[in-house]
Amino acid sequence: MPKVGIILGSKSDLPIIEKTEKQLDVFGIEYEVTVASAHREPSKVEEYAAAAEEKYDLIIAAAGMAAALPGVVASRTILPVIGLPLHSPTLSGHDALFAIVQMPAGVPVATVAIDGAKNAAILAAQILALKYPELKQKLRDLKAELAKG
Repeated sequence: MPKVGIILGSKSDLPIIEKTEKQLDVFGIEYEVTVASAHREPSKVEEYAAAAEEKYDLIIAAAGMAAALPGVVASRTILPVIGLPLHSPTLSGHDALFAIVQMPAGVPVATVAIDGAKNAAILAAQILALKYPELKQKLRDLKAELAKG
């Protein structure tokens, strides 16, 4: 059974993550949500990332503003990390997007659109389908539904 770790920097981001959770539920993918800030709780984030390989197949890391969380997690694990930049009133989420996209060589973070919570789940399913073939038909069904408009 595939399992995704979802980590976000603040409880205030939980409403956005609900879209991720709903889409993962549609695919039948288990997930666990953790709130830990790369700036306020760096040791908790490092512990999370260090233990991730034993618990998850993939990580979705959601962060706004300075958005260090996805990169910090990616620097501490070999699991694929999907960065989900979150909208903020100051710079409309562009700061988070740029922080997540501009990772140094050797620390890749796949990135979806600002507040692209549903796409984070879909990308996770596409990656997981390489290991869990039962997800392939669910992805085909989704694409067919999208094509209907």
